[in-house]
Amino acid sequence: MPEMRMSIRWPDGAEESCYSPSSVLKEYFRVGQSYALADFRDRSRAAFAIASERVQAKFGFPCTRAAGQLARIEERCRAFASLPGAQVRVEAFHE
Repeated sequence: MPEMRMSIRWPDGAEESCYSPSSVLKEYFRVGQSYALADFRDRSRAAFAIASERVQAKFGFPCTRAAGQLARIEERCRAFASLPGAQVRVEAFHE
């Protein structure tokens, strides 16, 4: 199961590197694409749930790092929820 990171840019211009235990992120996000905040959050929920399920299937337990990363994404999305037109841009994938 290939671990990877996804570099993103938040609406305030801050960059963040997001960890995933699986390359499933590539099925939900495209480099250079910007996503509306709610869309980014929903795609993240789906992708990180699948990543964690893959760890569970292989090792018998869910990935706590994937859950932690999703919690961080949801926290940041809530912080920008009142910003009209807020978007998150996917800058790069790193394997």
